[in-house]
Amino acid sequence: MLYKFKSKVTGDVIMLQANGQHMLEIIGKHSTSEPSIKGILLPEQMPQAMQALKEAVQREEAQQQEAITQAQAENLPVPRFEAISLRQRTLPFMDMIRQCLKTKEAITWGV
Repeated sequence: MLYKFKSKVTGDVIMLQANGQHMLEIIGKHSTSEPSIKGILLPEQMPQAMQALKEAVQREEAQQQEAITQAQAENLPVPRFEAISLRQRTLPFMDMIRQCLKTKEAITWGV
């Protein structure tokens, strides 16, 4: 399954199911008890969503840096991480949110 995020002012942002669900979990629109196959992100919810995405990226980067530092301190091989970082995955979605916030347009998925 794919997640296709749509708005009236931007092109679609398409993500694989796992990545789309992760984005929705970060912004509070998906949980294992309440899967979000379709939904809407309203303009008034977008500032909080942007902040949540930024904080998630910062957390991931801090955890990765900590793992690298710890490995170096223990003379272990540097750990490997996913080839595509959360920062890279969130960028198109965050751009979409910025554009929609400027024009006060909602973002929908699964509809």
